[in-house]
Amino acid sequence: METTLKALIANHSGDLPAIGAPGRDWLSYDGLRDLTQEVAKTLNGMGIDARDRVAIVLPNGPEMAAAFMTVAQAATTAPLNPAYKEEEFAFYLEDLNAKAVILPEGDDGPAHAAASKLGMNIIRLSVPKGAAAGAFTLSADKAAAPSDREPAADDVALILHTSGTTSRPKIVPLLQSNVAASAQHIRESLKLTQADRCMNVMPLFHIHGLIAAVAASLSSGASIWCAPGFDALKFFGWMKEAQPTWYTAVPTMHQAILTRAGRNADVIADTKLRFLRSSSASLPAQVMVALNQTFGAPVVEAYGMTEAAHQMACNPLGAGAQKPGAVGIAAGPKMRIAHETENHLIEGTGEVVISGPNVTPGYESNPDANAKNFFEADGARWFRTGDQGAFDKDGYLHLTGRLKEIINRGGEKISPLEVDGVLLDHPDVAQVVTFALPHPKLGEDVAAAVVLKEGSSATEQDIRSFAAAHIADFKVPRKIIIMDEIPKGATGKMQRIGLAEKLGLAEGA
Repeated sequence: METTLKALIANHSGDLPAIGAPGRDWLSYDGLRDLTQEVAKTLNGMGIDARDRVAIVLPNGPEMAAAFMTVAQAATTAPLNPAYKEEEFAFYLEDLNAKAVILPEGDDGPAHAAASKLGMNIIRLSVPKGAAAGAFTLSADKAAAPSDREPAADDVALILHTSGTTSRPKIVPLLQSNVAASAQHIRESLKLTQADRCMNVMPLFHIHGLIAAVAASLSSGASIWCAPGFDALKFFGWMKEAQPTWYTAVPTMHQAILTRAGRNADVIADTKLRFLRSSSASLPAQVMVALNQTFGAPVVEAYGMTEAAHQMACNPLGAGAQKPGAVGIAAGPKMRIAHETENHLIEGTGEVVISGPNVTPGYESNPDANAKNFFEADGARWFRTGDQGAFDKDGYLHLTGRLKEIINRGGEKISPLEVDGVLLDHPDVAQVVTFALPHPKLGEDVAAAVVLKEGSSATEQDIRSFAAAHIADFKVPRKIIIMDEIPKGATGKMQRIGLAEKLGLAEGA
């Protein structure tokens, strides 16, 4: 098994297409290899080596994909969301202790302002006129003593922050060996070959797009076609141009794609996807079935998180091997169930734990978080995922939800995912997210935000009555909010924690 990003793609060369984008020529594997060498030479000449941290603030697209893959072969990468404000950039850049930041040529926005105030080296990325997708050059004002230390397996390749929804975000360092292992796990799960082409619509400051779409594709000699982000209105036009064999997305993206699928039946018929992949949040069973029927291809749901360099479980490929409502079988690391408060493994329902070569060695400078989230048992070091679930008799993992998102209604524990599944069976419901609503006596009660299908006139009472006919009374949402769109995070996921506050429902609940 390859243990560095450099080793991961070293065997692929020649005129095979590596990276593409709308309206651009393809960057070949030879072109990517030459770019990697040039980037390493440039960074080393700036005094940047394997242990130095380089933040990358670039828009989604082929240059961001290529920058991650090339910079990570010479230094430690830290991709940041280009939509951050100056205060956020200042926090993340300082928290990361970044030595330099890569910005597009001519960008003098909030990232530039924050980096300038911190006295950081600002590296400019420019794209030569007529260059192939992903090709770029780097330049910087500051010089330093040259360095030429290449990354080893135990050096950090990628640093990301946890979401920080309920507390200060934690720094997750992922080693070269972690990233390489995860890319290979995904490659094997999806049986990727040189004939495959992934159309990436995921943000490339997030583990899902970086590893599942980009690194896994390039590790197999396959192609990656990079959209400038997700846009449901442009998705099928991109699909027609890219001619992918697969794409990967979060459930809300898949749902948006389904709403426009009917009017794009000709594109779907001409594209012939080998499979579709979903990850980063639980895919409702109804959506998996609808995607399968619409595209005539397997829908592979996977289970991933940042601390695992993305993939932990995956539904197998093959007709009938996917279980709607399950996130798959172990697909890389070992997976078990642990007691939720005690450090030992159990059978039945509990907290999902993992152990394997793709798992981070631990949060940076956070001994309390490491003591809370890692433990030793049965000769292995286990990481607590924070998810509650159980394995069925066939080894498929079924998640109940995030432990922090389980609703405690006066002592009754309610899975938001279960309520989601019931409400999605209502013929007029297109999207739903169930969440905890503060309650003065019960502590928490059940609420749900709902998006109706186009043309529907269903009311809150209609949906509550439907729910009452299918689940116990204590699980029926006390409040249902019908919305045009449910608020989502930067990666397209619906966020349950804090939704009551965001919708103004916390006070006087």
